Amino acid sequence: MPSLPELPPQLHTTKNLPPNLLPTLIKTFQLSSTSFSEIVKTLKPDLLIYDFFQPWAPKIAFSQNIPSVYFAVSGATLYSFHHHLYTQGTSSNFPYQAIYLLDHEKSTNVCDRLQPIIKDADNDFAFGNFTLSSDIILMKSSRGVEGKYIDYLSVLCNKPVVPTGPLVVHGKNDDEDDDDEEDSEILKWLSEKNHSSTIFISFGSEYILSENQIEEIAKGLELCDANFIWVVRFPIGEVKISIEDKLPLGFLDMVKERGMVVSGWAPQTRILGHSSIGGFVSHCGWSSVMESMYFGVPIIGMPIKADQPINARMVVEAGVGVEVGRGKNGNYAGEEIAKAINKVIVEKTFYEGLRNRAKKLSEKIKEKEEEEVNEAAEQLLRLCMKNKQ
Repeated sequence: MPSLPELPPQLHTTKNLPPNLLPTLIKTFQLSSTSFSEIVKTLKPDLLIYDFFQPWAPKIAFSQNIPSVYFAVSGATLYSFHHHLYTQGTSSNFPYQAIYLLDHEKSTNVCDRLQPIIKDADNDFAFGNFTLSSDIILMKSSRGVEGKYIDYLSVLCNKPVVPTGPLVVHGKNDDEDDDDEEDSEILKWLSEKNHSSTIFISFGSEYILSENQIEEIAKGLELCDANFIWVVRFPIGEVKISIEDKLPLGFLDMVKERGMVVSGWAPQTRILGHSSIGGFVSHCGWSSVMESMYFGVPIIGMPIKADQPINARMVVEAGVGVEVGRGKNGNYAGEEIAKAINKVIVEKTFYEGLRNRAKKLSEKIKEKEEEEVNEAAEQLLRLCMKNKQ
């Protein structure tokens, strides 16, 4: 990618990118289409796999007689809801009424905000990606989780949507630092807690909580009766600030016997896979949802933007989580956060059913995992062979 003064190389991904620079990142990325075309000409690949921000990629592939497949890294619930909304002009007759958007959530539609700055983005660029995909669409999902939504989306797109399975990385992954001293400290602390007694709180690798959100989450943790590990991220490049300075005065002392606050990053899959974890307070980003379901951990949804509200409603519909209640303006209050956590961790009659359903869903996902990824590979191989005939 070309480097622009306002977008240095370390900000060439959405990770650690300030929200105000997202349009600049997208515009910069579009400047790569010409060099990308030359790379494709040189490599002559048998197949091209592309994503949401590359509506120009399948056109380049088509011009060089190369099949291309769209890989959707969000779920079928999201795509089927928005495809239906786009096609019908309303979501009121969407066949699955558990899925909906609140008024304040409709204003955060990603497609509407990004369409004007994406090269080759016509009026239906989001679903144009589906149209241009050769024969099939790959999707990071599992039939055990989204079977009916995968089928409905296949009808809307008039081509098969092929789930790849959850694609969950087990144990340590390539993004982790070789020095796992902090990881060991976290896991040791977890091992001292009772089975399913601890909540994990994380809002993903990209979102930075506002001061008000930090304050309300802290209030909720004070009011609830659960152990917790809370990951708090700070903007990259910001003058180094201690966790104590960001949290309410006296909070760490008040919860020191049952809580751990981690700055920046924590080994999410290793934490979710630990027997002491009984719930996951999550923004409901798709990868986090899939990981939590994979490990059978109930989800306490606090969606913020983009695909997260739809994902949170799907979690509730599946019976493996709850969504924290909000005010009309979409803000979260500490009392509601505590109420949701206690429901999942403390209220025995509720949490036993929730955990049993989460465990059964986990088993179903794992049972289909190898079969789904193999089927996706078979479909891609078939497409390559077809193009060579």
